[in-house]
Amino acid sequence: MAEIVVDPLEAPLDRPVAVKVTGLPPDSPATLTLSTGDRSSSAVFTADEHGVVDLTRHAPVEGDYSGVDPMGLFWSLRSTGGKPGPVLLEVDGVGKVELHRLATPEGVRRTEVDALGLVGVLFEPDDEDTHPGVLVLGGSEGGLHEVDAALLAGHGFTTLALAYFGTPGVPEHLVDVPLEYFGKALTYLAARAGEIGVLGGSRGGELALLLGATFSQVRAVVSVVGSGVVTQGIGPGRNLLQVLQHEAASWTLKGEALPYLPYSVPDGLRADVVDDVPTSLAQAFDLSDGVPEDAVIPVEKTLGGVLLLSAGDDRSWPSAALSEVAERRLDEHDHPFPYEHVSYPDAGHLIAGPPHRPTTDVRVPGPGVVFEMGGTPSATAAARADAWRRSLRFFSEQLGT
Repeated sequence: MAEIVVDPLEAPLDRPVAVKVTGLPPDSPATLTLSTGDRSSSAVFTADEHGVVDLTRHAPVEGDYSGVDPMGLFWSLRSTGGKPGPVLLEVDGVGKVELHRLATPEGVRRTEVDALGLVGVLFEPDDEDTHPGVLVLGGSEGGLHEVDAALLAGHGFTTLALAYFGTPGVPEHLVDVPLEYFGKALTYLAARAGEIGVLGGSRGGELALLLGATFSQVRAVVSVVGSGVVTQGIGPGRNLLQVLQHEAASWTLKGEALPYLPYSVPDGLRADVVDDVPTSLAQAFDLSDGVPEDAVIPVEKTLGGVLLLSAGDDRSWPSAALSEVAERRLDEHDHPFPYEHVSYPDAGHLIAGPPHRPTTDVRVPGPGVVFEMGGTPSATAAARADAWRRSLRFFSEQLGT
């Protein structure tokens, strides 16, 4: 009798699972479908001579992904337009099983934070030990990255997911956000943790590098598709052109706006917006004449290690080139702490965050436009998994776990 075996059935979102179907007729086709209600993926396999389909060893003959990839059905999930529901794995003619993918791992405690004027959520391993801390920062979407922080806590860190714009209690727009706010967050986290690191993605990656260069508490920085250059703020506007033309700084320090690289609005970008076609926001970052020296982040002031992770086909902004600015600066100043820049040539902007989640949304909505994210879903999924592993290892090595 055929059977679906998933090991483990319950696991945190960032943990891979092994899927196997046994008891099939040898050399027979088997269609596997994964569904979350709002998303679905499927692939057809051929059972081996023992009547087994093993996703850790076998590639599909057709379907939503190719090649041997144990988590292929997970990252290749595509929108169905339905409502979210349980995670179900079904095999035609065999049956279905429900998987439990945990956004907050077992043994992790969640606490909402409103002290010191902060808007955030603290996640801690549920024991009495002191763990290293990580401040978790989102990007240009604003709000909180709770899932990232919760999953990091599952690996032995005390984490603070911090909002800094785009949600109640913090500025509506990424304009003139004081770095002192993040200093308070580091102080809050340091009172509850050991050594402190900062993890940021996209504009949060820029911010992570800036915090490392500004605050002595920071002992490790991971910038994912970030920037070694301070860039222009994200102000109000009904459409993209209005947002780009709103001249404002992203950050302030001691009441003074930090210098920044201004946006560019080339003819091609303007035409995309006017013609209502998907566009690459990377066009708004003109590096052809270099960058303003006063906008370059002095990353060499960081009293700890720096890990730069970028995407070679990033169409949201040129994260590889912007990260190279930080890498060159670290080189030039013989930074005494470990540092590395890893770029994934075929990946797009969406490599930040925990792995094994869908990477099929290569276009996302923006202010009156649709943005191209770049990369192929498979390359972005592989890069995201590798970036997460590297981030965990880096923080563990630099902060101690």
